Formats: sequence, C-alpha cells, structure tokens
Amino acid sequence: MTKINYKLFSEAKKVIPGGVNSPVRSFKAVGNSPVFIKKASGAYIYGEDKKRYLDYCLSWGALILGHANPLVTRSLKKTITQGTSFGAATKREVEFAKIIIKAVPSIEQLRLVNSGTEAVMSAIRLARAYTSKNKIIKFAGSYHGHADYLLAKAGSGMATLGIPASRGVLSDFTKHTLTLDFNNLDQVKTTVKKYHKDIAAIIVEPVVANCGLILPKPEFLPELRKIADKYKIVLIFDEVITGFRLGLSGAGGLFKVKADLTCLGKIIGGGLPIGAFGGRKEIMSLLAPLGDVYQAGTLSGNPLSVTAGIVTLKALANSRNYKAINQRTTILSEKIISLAKDLKINLRVSSIGSMFSIFFTESEVINYKTALTQDVSFFKKFYQGLLRQKIYLSPSGFETNFLSTAHTTTDIAKTLTSIKKVLESIRRSK
Repeated sequence: MTKINYKLFSEAKKVIPGGVNSPVRSFKAVGNSPVFIKKASGAYIYGEDKKRYLDYCLSWGALILGHANPLVTRSLKKTITQGTSFGAATKREVEFAKIIIKAVPSIEQLRLVNSGTEAVMSAIRLARAYTSKNKIIKFAGSYHGHADYLLAKAGSGMATLGIPASRGVLSDFTKHTLTLDFNNLDQVKTTVKKYHKDIAAIIVEPVVANCGLILPKPEFLPELRKIADKYKIVLIFDEVITGFRLGLSGAGGLFKVKADLTCLGKIIGGGLPIGAFGGRKEIMSLLAPLGDVYQAGTLSGNPLSVTAGIVTLKALANSRNYKAINQRTTILSEKIISLAKDLKINLRVSSIGSMFSIFFTESEVINYKTALTQDVSFFKKFYQGLLRQKIYLSPSGFETNFLSTAHTTTDIAKTLTSIKKVLESIRRSK
C-alpha cells in the first residue's frame, strides 16, 4: 500500500460511501487500498502513486482496443466540439444500429440505452409484455445489473463482497425470479415443467463472466433454446460482457444459438457509457412509441458514446484483431496452468477468446457453487504479489480478466515471469 493511495482512499471515504462509486473497486476482496488511476494508454494504466501497471481489467472488459486508442480519441475530439448531447435523433444512431444488426444475426432491431443494467431491465420488461407472463429464470452467480428483481444470488460485486442479497429489495420484487444452477439442464427442465405457464423469460450469460469465467457445456445453450421454443418463453442472452468480445457476432454467433433478445454494453461504447438491447422485430415493436411498453432515456444514443462505438466496431471488423488477442490469451492461460503444475499448486484457468479467470481450486468450475471453492486467501496473496510486480488484474477472485489489441507478446512474457515469481514466493512461505 502506497501513502498516496492510502491518503486518497481516506479522503474518498469521507465523501463517497465506502470510498468508491462501484463496490468491487474498493479492493475489499484483495486487501489494502485501491490503486487510484491518473491516466492510461494502450495496455497500461498509470497510478497516482507514479507507478505503471500492465492492465488486465480494462475497465471490466470494455476496452478491447486498449486505453486511449488513437482512432477513438481522435474521433471523440472532433465530435465533442459538435455537442455532447441533444436528447434528439441523430444520423450516427442509425449508422451504429446498422453496424450492430449486421454483426449479430439474432438482432433485427435494437434500442440504445446508457448501461447494461438498463438494457437487461428493459429486455425483461419487453419479455413480460410479449408473453403476458411474470416469472423469469436466471442463473446463480450471474450479475445482470442492480434492478431489484435481479439481485437474487447475483455474482460480480455481490459474490466478491459476500453479500447474499441486497437490503432494500422487497420480497415482492424477487418472488417471480427463479434462480437455478448454470449448466444444470435437469434443473431447468424440472422448473420449466412446473412453472411454464407463468415463465416469461430465461436470461443467461452465455458465458458466465461475473463469478469468474465459466463456460457453458456444449449442450446447455442449444437446449435452453429448445426449451424456450417449446414453452413459448423468451430467451435473453446477456452479452454485456461477451458481446463483440468473443467475435463480431458475440457468444450467440460463436455457439450458433439465436436468442430472442440480446443485451449489449461494455465494448460497444468504445470506453464510454452505453448499453443496448435488441432482437426479433415482433418483440421490439412493442416498445413505445410503436407499442405500449415504455422505455426512455435523455442521454440514450448520445453522440460521444455512439461515435466511440462506431470507431471501435469498425476496427473489430478486421478479424486479425480477434485472432491476435485470442492467441495471446490462449498462450497466457496454458502457461499459467503449466507453471502451477510445476509448482504443485491447485489452480485452474478458464478461458475463451480474450477472456480468462484464475481459480485456486481443485474442483472443475462449472457453476457458482464450484466457483465458490476458490481459495480466496491464496488469491489475495497472489493478487497483492502481482500488484507489487505492477500487474493489475481485476480486483477479485470472482471476476474475469481481459486482453486488448494493445497487449503484446512482450507483455505476456512479462506477465508470466511475474506470475512465476509470485507463485514461487507463496509456495516458499507455506
């Protein structure tokens, strides 16, 4: 812990609850004061402590082109002189929507919002209106934003901080939320058979990324699609993290499963706040002003976020970008596993595309329950050790890490050298 970070955190706690504006930033799960960031460029962030850190958090996956990407920053400098918000329709919104619809086969129409939480909240409202049913199925450990009815057994910060449910949420809000185990089809089938007359939607992260990274079993997503079709349930993919991270068509395209509605965020804003939800035209047409499902937002589709998004998605149309970062993620993941094996440390790395998580456990991680077998005390030592080596991971053992196009083979080699040093140090201290 450096003096400047301690001082800033102490000051922050006087004026901001817990000293942070989003819980996981507090470093409560990994100890000490959080690193206060001054600026960033490429794959690196620069702290107020005058240290440079190699960043694998990347604003929780949003910055697939790296920090302050020149293409993005140049476009923003030009756009900001033309106005930051109009609360009115723009040509850019249309162009942006066309890019997303072309890339994601399941989306016929979409609407822009300001966050992933808004996107999911709106998609669920649409699903309930479309089906005239009430209940939803979600999966334990998946975080779909902080709407009241979605905080039952949620992941992300709630898993990190050990919060079983949020106070202030009325039971009336969660009584229609059915929380099941990810990858457990028998449980899904039993639940749907019992409640299908009142189940409006199944919402799922096709790749769970909010209690660490958890991959779907090969049959899981296709079977969810079949179940949804059979019982006239709306299948919603929460791709706020995986959208444009696993490829242009997201997880839906990768696994060749079409959702009825898809929620997007993170990457589509190029580092600025944004969200979107879209899907089948017959469902989306229920939205006001066409239909009677109300949703609105003054800053939705603001020119800055849309401009950054257009530039980012156009850059990602070059498949070489995905190929490079995916290969580097695979190399990093495989060599971490090899290092742990040599040192006889129980460790599992889950990875797909340019995403990876490290679990200090013997168990195969297939759902929230198995994710919780993580040795959090070991992870804490590991995290702090890497931070001293100036490697910045997402500050929780229940979050996902990311690579960007700015990460080089030299960065990967540096990271592996640091991981080896830290693991050896922890092993010696036992």
